[in-house]
Amino acid sequence: MSRILIIEDEEAIADLEKDYLELSGFEVIIKNTGDEGLKTALEENFNLIVLDLMLPGIDGFEICKKIREVKNIPIIMVSAKKDDIDKIRGLGLGADDYMTKPFSPSELVARVKAHMARYERLVGSGQKQNDIIEIRGLRIDKTARRVTVDGVEKAFTGKEFDLLTFLAEHPNHVYTKEELFREIWDMDSIGDIATVTVHIKKIREKIEYDSAKPQYIETIWGVGYRFKV
Repeated sequence: MSRILIIEDEEAIADLEKDYLELSGFEVIIKNTGDEGLKTALEENFNLIVLDLMLPGIDGFEICKKIREVKNIPIIMVSAKKDDIDKIRGLGLGADDYMTKPFSPSELVARVKAHMARYERLVGSGQKQNDIIEIRGLRIDKTARRVTVDGVEKAFTGKEFDLLTFLAEHPNHVYTKEELFREIWDMDSIGDIATVTVHIKKIREKIEYDSAKPQYIETIWGVGYRFKV
């Protein structure tokens, strides 16, 4: 049974999320403080984490950052704060999704299932061994989910890796932000365009020699992005 960790200080909200997720067949653990949540996330194995932004003790940003240093599992960040800057910061720290309260528990369940299904497909045993993409010093090992640039390994979050791999597998094709969001996040992109923009920026910082003059991921103004070969 897949395990989900909910780090949420509002007990009523956490219990409601837990009920809906358990009805969908998940095992759910709740932690109500940032310190307890981070400790549990690092010490135990989970398939996905639902992480509130505003928490007593360590906040969601710091928790996300520390989890990402050692684990690649999907993280859905939730918050009552609607500011784009918080969303951009959360995604930049490695969150795979950002949901603004209030939201329906059924929407949370749908997003949890979508993120977990995609993660399991990408890391499952069905992948071929040594499935590697190499382009001008950039090496993407799909089997090991590792990226190196001129022999130097770069740390990638799950969604950053998925997005880079998808673009590299479809070179010279221009994709809109909406198309990329649907492909990588398996959801409609309404209101979530910033997700793609933030991830492209982070990828460029890791693989480009000069992110202002990218040699791999090119911006097609007014349209989207293209991977150049």
